[in-house]
Amino acid sequence: MSTHYRVTVGADQQGARLDRALTALTSDWTRSRIKKWIDEGRVLRNGAAARQSERVNEGDVLELEVPDIVPLDAEPEDIPLSILFEDEHLLILDKSAGLVIHPAAGNPAGTLVNALLHHCKDLSGIGGVERPGIVHRLDKDTTGAMVVAKNDRAHLGLSLAFGRREIEKTYLAVCYGTPRDSEGVIEAPIDRHPTDRKKMAVREGGHKARTLYRVMERYEGASLLACTLITGRTHQIRVHCAHIGHAVIGDPTYSGRQWRNLIDEMARNACRDFPRQALHSRSLAFTHPVTAELVSVEAPIPDDMAGLIEALRG
Repeated sequence: MSTHYRVTVGADQQGARLDRALTALTSDWTRSRIKKWIDEGRVLRNGAAARQSERVNEGDVLELEVPDIVPLDAEPEDIPLSILFEDEHLLILDKSAGLVIHPAAGNPAGTLVNALLHHCKDLSGIGGVERPGIVHRLDKDTTGAMVVAKNDRAHLGLSLAFGRREIEKTYLAVCYGTPRDSEGVIEAPIDRHPTDRKKMAVREGGHKARTLYRVMERYEGASLLACTLITGRTHQIRVHCAHIGHAVIGDPTYSGRQWRNLIDEMARNACRDFPRQALHSRSLAFTHPVTAELVSVEAPIPDDMAGLIEALRG
């Protein structure tokens, strides 16, 4: 559930940044929370999705969707976790497809946070009450390596490392078609879609986004790419792959019915029926925030993606 607000910018806010203008309207919302809502596409300026840095003008109509706060009331649940690395400070798990990261209105239980509260008895509150231990996240249907902090020191160190781009993240993506070059760089700014707040898009003036890719295998009408994130924008690999004409197979948001163009029937059916985006967080490498040792893990390719790859190799 959410509440919608509609306000008109007055003369006193002429030329102010959007986030500052909204913060000045009420003391009920912090600037950081408003920034988060802007990033989530919950703020419209004159009917279009807005950005934090925009300057408002007198007479602008601002619309704000304020989600109801869902405080963490999560119970520990004995949900099996596949652990790739663990010590007293952090753990790295191999996230399964369909696992939601933290409780929300539509997923009050059965989430990763519920599982972590059971696995790590003293996790509650690390990194914030609503998202204990969570430093970064993977989409619900993206699989693979994901790091979780078990104490505040690790959480702060990992957060800083992500912010400084000191954590090497490599993904495997099964995509339609094959890029002309065997390796390359996709450098295209990403921001919220101008009309659909659930989607991201390559947009002029958006947040800088850079993805390195390398073609691992070529198939008839498809390919396996290894993608390394230099930046970490929402849906970055999915948006960038679609932007260069090679959408991730099974992506419900950014791909279409490209499977119809595949000649081989087995491959065509495998792509048509694949139930999620074929995207897997293959590896993580970083300096441990407490011990300063190198931590490097690799998550095995999940069975469904392995089956898709075999069908394409056909």
